[in-house]
Amino acid sequence: MKIATYNVNGVNGRLPVLLRWLEEEAPDIVCLQELKAPQEKFPEAPIRDLGYDALWHGQKSWNGVALLSRVGEIHETRRGLPDDPDPAQSRYIEAAVNGILIGALYLPNGNPRPGPKFDYKLAWFERLIDHAATLMESGLPVVLAGDFNVMPTERDVYKPERWLDDALFAPEVRALFARLLAQGWTDALRSLYPEATLYTFWDYFRNAFARNAGLRIDHLLLSTVLAGRLADAGVDRQVRGWEKSSDHAPTWIRLRDG
Repeated sequence: MKIATYNVNGVNGRLPVLLRWLEEEAPDIVCLQELKAPQEKFPEAPIRDLGYDALWHGQKSWNGVALLSRVGEIHETRRGLPDDPDPAQSRYIEAAVNGILIGALYLPNGNPRPGPKFDYKLAWFERLIDHAATLMESGLPVVLAGDFNVMPTERDVYKPERWLDDALFAPEVRALFARLLAQGWTDALRSLYPEATLYTFWDYFRNAFARNAGLRIDHLLLSTVLAGRLADAGVDRQVRGWEKSSDHAPTWIRLRDG
């Protein structure tokens, strides 16, 4: 089973790119972020035409997350985090799909730092950690996937010295990510490729993609009972180079049958 996460940076404006990727790569389950579309404007019909069921949590102009599946029905279990510090923001959706619980998330950016946006990022991350602990304790096979807006280590950012004041690389944020992993979650890409240069995001400015001046901020975390099924992981880097593409590339894992 191939599970992917993709920050589409506007699901309607970049719909041709999304549909092309779905058709070419045929992931089984997909977590989407930054829909930037209200609930009624999600492009359900063309996605269903490719054989995918869809569940989404929209928001006008900003945020928004979705789950797609071509391997069975999507059974929603949660919309929003428990005690979300700002429930008006659509950042989390959770569902059971084909025997796996999927938590699809879009963690706040947090810039500028310091300030209220950074405080909100830290508060949201704390709520995620609390909820992730209950998921881990359940003993279920769980994937937490999405745009975490954090580079966990210096290996995950081009020229880390330039990002020391940024909310995505702040010591407090990296410490929260480490706390999350300490619950027992496996960072899928890094577990398979511990020393590799792996990026999932390249800015539109300064020719970043051509220079491979990127960041690894899109992650798939596996619960303890699921980690042993990890067979492969990667980044569909070529998609970032397509015309009118998102500044993120789809990131994926492949699981062996349980």
